[in-house]
Amino acid sequence: MERRAKIQTRLIEPQGKIKNQKLHIGIVYIVGAGPGDKKLITLKGVECLQRADVVIYDLLLNDALLEHCPAHTEKIKAPDPRIRTTRQDELNGLLVEHAKAGKIVVRLKGGDPYIFGRGGEEAVALTEAGIPFEVVPGITSAIAASSYAGIPVTHRDYASSVAFVTGHSAALRPDSNINWANLATAVDTLVVYMGVAHLRQIVERLTAHGRDPQTPVSLVRVGTTPQQHVVQGTLTDIVEKVDATQLKSPAVIVVGEVNRLRDQLRWFDTKPLFGKRILVTRARAQASEFADLLEANGAEVIQFPTIQIQPIEGVEIPPPNAYDWVIFTSVNAVEIFYERLQEDGKDARAFGESSICAVGAKTVEALNRIGIHPDFVPSHSHGSAITAEIGEVNGKKILLPRAKIATADLPNGLREKGAQVDDVPLYDTVKVASENSDEIETDLLNGRIDLVTFTSSSTVMNFLEMFPAQAPTKLLANVKVAVIGPTTQETALARDVRVDVVAKEASVESLVEAIIEA
Repeated sequence: MERRAKIQTRLIEPQGKIKNQKLHIGIVYIVGAGPGDKKLITLKGVECLQRADVVIYDLLLNDALLEHCPAHTEKIKAPDPRIRTTRQDELNGLLVEHAKAGKIVVRLKGGDPYIFGRGGEEAVALTEAGIPFEVVPGITSAIAASSYAGIPVTHRDYASSVAFVTGHSAALRPDSNINWANLATAVDTLVVYMGVAHLRQIVERLTAHGRDPQTPVSLVRVGTTPQQHVVQGTLTDIVEKVDATQLKSPAVIVVGEVNRLRDQLRWFDTKPLFGKRILVTRARAQASEFADLLEANGAEVIQFPTIQIQPIEGVEIPPPNAYDWVIFTSVNAVEIFYERLQEDGKDARAFGESSICAVGAKTVEALNRIGIHPDFVPSHSHGSAITAEIGEVNGKKILLPRAKIATADLPNGLREKGAQVDDVPLYDTVKVASENSDEIETDLLNGRIDLVTFTSSSTVMNFLEMFPAQAPTKLLANVKVAVIGPTTQETALARDVRVDVVAKEASVESLVEAIIEA
């Protein structure tokens, strides 16, 4: 009788752990994170991070990727290969150790794990240790940085072949297994990784083995990020041009006729805010849309939240149908008010025949999400504009659910017109502690931040309180300031903060438009 090998089945549970009889072991996901732009990671890569118990990540990765991890995730920075020659053995040991402890481990690597990423070595170590693993491919810098620089590595009129080569010193030794003699003319486009320090030797090898000295060359440093820097030339002069600009690694070297397309196809470094470092002081929970708009226009966004929205406990929510008007001045007011209604077992029907006022387009959207279309939207967010435009309110009952620190001009203006106003504080904006205020202070003083944005009066006040040793005029002397509206502008000016940009409307879209115009 034929003897069959006994196959031990393993069940991969939905959360990623392996059930092997009664013994639970973990699993390792070797994930390519892409070259720098945090949005170039794959959906599967994000899913791995979202269920990770442990993440071991490379030094040059965009730290924003770690925000996908749950709160319990242990985050371990990989050893620096420039300092510790045993780095790879240490990494392999960490992967095995945590997986054997039954954890879901993500090895987060720049670019693609299997393209000069040593992911293959890590996979072999896991196999030898009996640890299950999966590989999640990533976008490698050779194609991503080139694309962001406006250089397609292949093009029907210029290149039908491409090769990726390491430019590390080992690749240039006489005993290297890279055949420079054949490689120099074998492919149309040659992309060299890790070659900036050895650019002169690479150029010499290519030209010595037959590559035309007039072949166009581009170096793309930190491609796909707002710090991207491109230097172009030919094999004849590229070394001198790179020396003149003092361009340093990390960068890819693109050799080939496709470089001639950059002037026509560049799109990333022509964005209106490209390379600008912009500080966002808005609460982190609200900052994503604002940050996305700035980044979409090329800016580098520095998240520095100065406030946190905190609902006030124990506030009695009056029945809204008992009022002629309910005025919502912010998205926070809508969301917190409606949450309290739901806690009381009510929904949008509780507003009855009350008229609804919404200040700002985002507040309108928040009301629409709960099935309410406001009856009145003022042209401006300032209290005087609301009071002037709302119409006759003499003898009317008005409910004003809003922030605890909101100014008194709106309720006072309505009362002057004869209205009965119930001003109900729903939430507070509390100051948050920042771990990197010293670094931010240094960057502000040295002009390494281009713009500071304020989206409310509380962001202005709390921001200044974070730097008690610096006068506002000195702290912001080398920085431009942008604010979302006249109320925030008044708060800033009252505290000696020069204002350079004011949004035409009280919305982050309008603020970004004003920043671009400025």
